[in-house]
Amino acid sequence: MEFKLDIIQDKVELFEAYDIKTLEKKINEHIEHNKAILLEVHSASHQVHVTDEGKTYFTALVHFKVKK
Repeated sequence: MEFKLDIIQDKVELFEAYDIKTLEKKINEHIEHNKAILLEVHSASHQVHVTDEGKTYFTALVHFKVKK
């Protein structure tokens, strides 16, 4: 049996929430998790959508890359 470890070079994560505080909390938690595997935020983008019921819906995409 062969055991091989590869370093993750980059990854993209998507987040969603109905309020900005919850979205920010989710992103911050994942930033800390990704620091443990030596990834840092490379870029981030977000959007806000208003549903038919009038609720705001927040989404974010965060691109993590290996620290150099």
